[in-house]
Amino acid sequence: MAAMKAGATNGGARRSLAGGRRAANARADAQRNRAAILQATVDALRNDPDASVAQIAAEAGVGRMTLYGHFRTRPELIEAALVDSLARGDTVLQDVDLDGDARQAFSRLIASSWMLVDQSRALLAAAQKELPPARIRELHQKAEVRVRGLLERGQREGTFRTDLPASWLLATTHLVMHGAADEIAAGRIAAEDAPHVIDATLQAAFTRPTQS
Repeated sequence: MAAMKAGATNGGARRSLAGGRRAANARADAQRNRAAILQATVDALRNDPDASVAQIAAEAGVGRMTLYGHFRTRPELIEAALVDSLARGDTVLQDVDLDGDARQAFSRLIASSWMLVDQSRALLAAAQKELPPARIRELHQKAEVRVRGLLERGQREGTFRTDLPASWLLATTHLVMHGAADEIAAGRIAAEDAPHVIDATLQAAFTRPTQS
């Protein structure tokens, strides 16, 4: 009887272990699928700004039902892809050196920020069609904190103009960068020229009028 009980206990333990492994594998598969879908969203929209859910699923190598298991609607999918893109971008921007001269630090931050904007231009354009403007601004708040902090430091140090509020300088930065994306899409400026155009425009606008 004791042997039977021991056997039953061991068998239950093995089934429990196998079940745990299956659950872990299922979670890992789900995480891989989700990551593939989010990346496919960026890639598909870059090729076709109006890419359908079916096209995105095909790009990710999954079925539509698998995609819908993660994201119930196209707007929900695009928002998730934007959140993921911004999170990865924040990791990149954390490595930008913001010490030293505020103008030079601002140029470095603009260059890195533009690289991220350029990579996700199509995704942002799709988000602007699918999501309320307030939600898009909310999602960008974390990145804007870094820019605002540098602008405010530049104002305190007398590098940037103080006759305009930092909030307006921040809004101008946002508009110029996304305006550059629109100009590239319209074929009026080349993508490789955008970092210089953006930096030259903002530095001229933000430098104190008494500075040369």
